[in-house]
Amino acid sequence: MPTLPDTFACFLVQKSGKDQVTTSVERRPTHELPQGDIVVRVQYSSLNFKDAMAAMGHPGVAKRFPHVPGIDAAGVVASSGDTRFREGDEVIVTGRGLGSDTWGGWSEFIRVPADWVVARPQGLSLREAMIIGTAGFTAAQSVWQLQRHEVTPNRGPIIVTGATGGVGILAVKLLAKLGYEVHASSGKADARDWLIANGAAQVLGRDEVNDRGNRPLLSARWAGAVDTVGGPILGTVLRSIRHRGCVTCCGLTAGSDLPVTVYPFILRGVTLQGIDSAECPDEPRREIWRLLSSDWKLDNLDAITTEVTWSGLPQQIELIFHGRVRGRTLVRQ
Repeated sequence: MPTLPDTFACFLVQKSGKDQVTTSVERRPTHELPQGDIVVRVQYSSLNFKDAMAAMGHPGVAKRFPHVPGIDAAGVVASSGDTRFREGDEVIVTGRGLGSDTWGGWSEFIRVPADWVVARPQGLSLREAMIIGTAGFTAAQSVWQLQRHEVTPNRGPIIVTGATGGVGILAVKLLAKLGYEVHASSGKADARDWLIANGAAQVLGRDEVNDRGNRPLLSARWAGAVDTVGGPILGTVLRSIRHRGCVTCCGLTAGSDLPVTVYPFILRGVTLQGIDSAECPDEPRREIWRLLSSDWKLDNLDAITTEVTWSGLPQQIELIFHGRVRGRTLVRQ
């Protein structure tokens, strides 16, 4: 088995007292890497809202400190204790407990259980896989569920909420590629041209998808939805879905309460489908990555990507908390 270096570099979050959180790039002893079968030399990671929360010391995300964020990682196997992977294999790890339960991808190395590791899908480079990352995997799961519920392009338009975020913009691009008419909702008025350039047929302001009335049903506008924000916007969308439509739900930036009655479900047969990317089972996980590298492969990913190194992460974390990050942030080691 290859010998690993005695130390490794990482972006470390430390917490002292109740609220004192500091971040720094440090070298740590390699024996501090978590237990696992596979050691990966990381080449790329990404910045997700969950990573930003971990970097701010949020106890619901980072369970113990010090902590290394990064729920996505792509790189080359440096050491393997499992026959499914060999030294030099290119692999990706997304979700599971990476960057939350255990140290994550903002690191020179990660060590993880072999069951967390997916061979790099043919047709995707490691860089492309990390631009997609958990956000794109979540978007693809959402589209996959729409199709499983027979929401096809001829059924009508699909609304994507929070469309300028990582999940949102990748959902817009993927739905457009597959022939859907995409209506993109965003609170960023200056993003209209960008959303249209990435596949949106219509762009709606946030207030246009946030009905504050108490009517149990609204005019049926959309065949389905990819909702990334939750709260009253999700409630509005559910009340506006056509008969037998499906709404996928994967976020709560607009709130965790759901102001809706049972009427959309019992009168229009609407399905509300939750999307849990972290613990997606192996079989659909590999199938969705296969699709993303073949029939669902997205073009021009650089148009939605900001690339940074660890030194640029503090600024990007600040921006993401103020809702000023558009698209995906790729983290290059």
